[in-house]
Amino acid sequence: MGRCTFPGVSNGEKIKMTLKILDKKDKKKILAELEKQYGITEIPFLLIQAGREKIRGYTGSLSKEEIIKLERNVNIETAGIYILNKEQDGLRLSFDAPNLLNVSKNIIEISDEQAEAWLFGRDIETEKDIKGFVIIKNKEDFLGCGKASQGRIVNFVPKERRRKN
Repeated sequence: MGRCTFPGVSNGEKIKMTLKILDKKDKKKILAELEKQYGITEIPFLLIQAGREKIRGYTGSLSKEEIIKLERNVNIETAGIYILNKEQDGLRLSFDAPNLLNVSKNIIEISDEQAEAWLFGRDIETEKDIKGFVIIKNKEDFLGCGKASQGRIVNFVPKERRRKN
C-alpha cells in the first residue's frame, strides 16, 4: 500500500491539524460575504477554521475555552459539521450547508432529469448567463453547490454522497 507524503514532512511524522475558532470580527466578515453571495443573514454556529480553507460549524456543549484546551492536549482533526470552503473567487457552501442555513440568493432550480444527472456527479448545462457559485435546487430539495461558468454548472457533490447506480 502506498504512503501519503507531504512536502517538508518526513515519513512517520504526525501532522497536527490546527483548529482556529473564529472571533466575532472574522465571523462577521464571513457572514457579510455569505449575505452578499447567498442571502444568508444568520449563522447559528460557532465557526471553526480547519486548515486554510475549510470552515466548520459547531453547536455542541463544549465552550470555546474547552475546545482550545482539548485541542492542545489531543489531536483533534475535526469538530462540527463542514459548512463552507474559502475559494479565491468566493465562498463555496458544502453539500449540507444550504439545508442548514437560510439560503435565499443564487439558487438555480433544475428539472428532475437534471437532478438525477447532478446526483450521479455530472455537470449540468444551463441557458442562464450566470457565473460563480450557485445553490442547486430540485423542487423542495437543495442538492448542494456548483460553480457556474459559460453555460455550465460544475458539480461539487462529494463522491461519497453521489448515487452509484
